[in-house]
Amino acid sequence: MDGHIIGRIMRSGLQVDALLVDFIETRALPGTGITANRFWAGLAGTVTDLGPKNRALLERRAEVQAELDAWHRTRRGTPFDAAAHEAFLREIGYLLPEGPDFQIDTSGVDPEIADIPGPQLVVPVMNARYALNAANARWGSLYDALYGTDALGSPPSDPDFDPARGRQVVTWARDFLDVAVPLAGAGWRAAQGFVVSDGTLGVRTPEGLAPLADPGQFAGHSGETAAPDAILLRNHGLHIVIHIDPAARVSAVDPAHIADIRLEAALSAIMDCEDSVAAVDAADKVTAYGNWLGLMSGALTETIRKGEQISTRRLAGDLAFTGADGTPLSLKGRALMLVRNVGHLMTTPAILDTEGNEIGEGIMDAFVTTLCALHDLNRTNGPRNSATGSVYVVKPKMHGPEEVALAVEIFDRVEDVLGLPRNTVKLGIMDEERRTSANLKECIRAARSRVAFINTGFLDRTGDEIHSAMEAGPMLRKGEMKDARWIRAYEDRNVDIGLACGLGGRAQIGKGMWAAPDLMAAMLAQKIAHPQAGANCAWVPSPTAATLHVTHYHRVDVRARQAEIAAAGPRAGLRELLTIPLADGARWSPAEIAAEVENNAQGILGYVVRWVDQGIGCSKVPDIHDIGLMEDRATCRISSQALANWLHHGVVSEAQVMAALRRMAAVVDHQNAGDPAYGAMAPGFDGLAFRAACDLVFLGRAQPSGYTEPVLHRARQQAKTH
Repeated sequence: MDGHIIGRIMRSGLQVDALLVDFIETRALPGTGITANRFWAGLAGTVTDLGPKNRALLERRAEVQAELDAWHRTRRGTPFDAAAHEAFLREIGYLLPEGPDFQIDTSGVDPEIADIPGPQLVVPVMNARYALNAANARWGSLYDALYGTDALGSPPSDPDFDPARGRQVVTWARDFLDVAVPLAGAGWRAAQGFVVSDGTLGVRTPEGLAPLADPGQFAGHSGETAAPDAILLRNHGLHIVIHIDPAARVSAVDPAHIADIRLEAALSAIMDCEDSVAAVDAADKVTAYGNWLGLMSGALTETIRKGEQISTRRLAGDLAFTGADGTPLSLKGRALMLVRNVGHLMTTPAILDTEGNEIGEGIMDAFVTTLCALHDLNRTNGPRNSATGSVYVVKPKMHGPEEVALAVEIFDRVEDVLGLPRNTVKLGIMDEERRTSANLKECIRAARSRVAFINTGFLDRTGDEIHSAMEAGPMLRKGEMKDARWIRAYEDRNVDIGLACGLGGRAQIGKGMWAAPDLMAAMLAQKIAHPQAGANCAWVPSPTAATLHVTHYHRVDVRARQAEIAAAGPRAGLRELLTIPLADGARWSPAEIAAEVENNAQGILGYVVRWVDQGIGCSKVPDIHDIGLMEDRATCRISSQALANWLHHGVVSEAQVMAALRRMAAVVDHQNAGDPAYGAMAPGFDGLAFRAACDLVFLGRAQPSGYTEPVLHRARQQAKTH
């Protein structure tokens, strides 16, 4: 497509950026059976009918915040009264009456969502290489993940193969197999070879042939039965492939000549059009939509250059085996792909309505991403994304059941326009706003025939917690929030309510991101808490992290854990959830305050400067201690709201915060010194990025729900025109 197409074209009364018109009419619509007139008329009608409802719900958000602010101001300085607080929230309609118990009736959900617990990747869809990597992360090398990270306790020190480290990898992997697929009468460390006979697996050991303790875990093989080159095993619905190759380098330290163990890892992947991207105009949106279209059609490729080597990356094919019953067996080679649309807040300059106003970006996302998914639904040959004919859309940042109901209504209209059966589009509800988590049961009820996933988001949820109770007093330090009373209630209630509403075995109950992609040993030690909590998926930042995290789902039987949790009854109540994380007279030293301010300031600047100047929506940003952390708008929201809160309550002064921002700008400049595309913020401190970071902090109280999008979008749009 010509990237220089400019201007707007009228379509059904809408003024549409020519780039978007060209994408829709020459790339997205062909092959779907939908005419351009039908698409544009349907979108225009939805904008006319539901745009006002969207705006009214945003006005309601502002009204609720004003009522919260006024109530907290009148009680500031007095002990927090939980009962009075809850009564007030009910009085203003923040807390809604809870209806009778019910079970969701979502149908046609793929097994990766409904039945099989495992990791979930989230990736910026604007980056084709990342998107393809995530889609192909269905299978990951356990050997590579162990060898190439600090999972064994330290990162590799030798770029070439280290036999001693290779033996560590083999030992760790054998011990893992003892847990996931144990042998009868022997351990996997004793394995010396394999034989398949009459649909069963025998493992050669010095003491003889050892069968699997559970013969049903043998799923198939490839190669000759007397000397197979791959063994397929299954545990908790997840597959394990043991590759045998005597010529492989690692086989020299392994008497069984196991060349690798590949794990079914990222069962699903969210292709993100929201928090992890910087999409501020039609050109950006077309890049995002184009990559999603390529994933749905199967045509997306990306040329990769490493030195003088050039390769083409594309979607992986399926895996072929001979099943345990002797018949051909095919396993899916790609993660099930979901797409995250934007929320209800933002508008987009890509389309103007009949009055010349920007339309809701979420409405545009709903129509275009579902249109692109028709290419998967209509496919008659080759691998499909959804075997059940569903489209999976994650909808973030919704505040309460009315906003969930609006999302359902939007997708009703999308399905009608695109000729899809009702509830083809499955909805993922992000439980990341306070009014949603407080009314979660009713939010799920509002989408009971569409909901395929609920997921907690600690960072956005904390940002909303701070903003909602901004007037109540100074909040805990960011690191202390993880131990706050409301956090445990939030995480537990999400699982409890999800199970009570019938999501077990029908939908995902998810947990949030591991934000430190280089700290895999820590992830292995800590993230097992997510399946233990009854979550059948949790977010990971990379294919390598997915490969390591999936070992937790082999160690924990999540379905059994969910049954235990459901039988035990609710673990936390609404009162605990609504406990505001106030500092309660905490006395921090000047050094502690300065460290907290600098930590937040550095994180904001490190993220914002790449977002505004380079259009990087999510990246590994070094923190103040030079530890790489995944930063996106959710992390930026909590940091900016934390500083805004302390400023408002006099914990720090504007002068202190500005001085910290300037000091940390110099730190961030130094951390990015090796990036030729980077523009320094110091010593002038007058660039768009630095000013945007300041606005996020000093104008943080005035931002809608404390969101960062309005400030970032304005700054990025200005940067793109300079």
